[in-house]
Amino acid sequence: MNLLDLGPLGAVRRNHAIEHATIHILTRMAPDRSMAGRSSNRGFFIYGDLETEWVRSAVEEAIRRIKDGEHYLAIHPNCGTNLITTSVFAATATMLAGVGGRRRHLVDRIPSAFVGALVGVFLGQVVGPVLQQRLTTSAELGEAQVVTVQRHEFGRRSWHWVGMEYLPHELNLPS
Repeated sequence: MNLLDLGPLGAVRRNHAIEHATIHILTRMAPDRSMAGRSSNRGFFIYGDLETEWVRSAVEEAIRRIKDGEHYLAIHPNCGTNLITTSVFAATATMLAGVGGRRRHLVDRIPSAFVGALVGVFLGQVVGPVLQQRLTTSAELGEAQVVTVQRHEFGRRSWHWVGMEYLPHELNLPS
């Protein structure tokens, strides 16, 4: 068993996968709505003005489809993992490309730094989804159960909390 699948970290990874799949499904249901998510070990938030029944339906469909083998739904192009990975690669490549050499003036380093940034962005877009698949999400859901789907509002902002629970014996976790 993978150590990343144990305890609270494993729950975060499974919830992160369901959150991504839920957003994929909600995006098809409500393409004109802006939404985002954030996961924890107890569930996840879906931010956006969405109907509670849409969210509940999308979560249940997400769980079913991931369990049926549609693991690609656990990976999302707008995941924070991709954004952070791309940022780190782009910043590092820009700095490395812009230093050294015979160029003394900053303006002479700009073309190399620009190419470095492009290389970093490309690498981030390739590596980010791999990191999602191997580190930040897990499509091995076991017996995932939706405990609650609650809508919350603050002024004109709204979000949903999706509480999740996993049966320990289904994931070979200690009781």
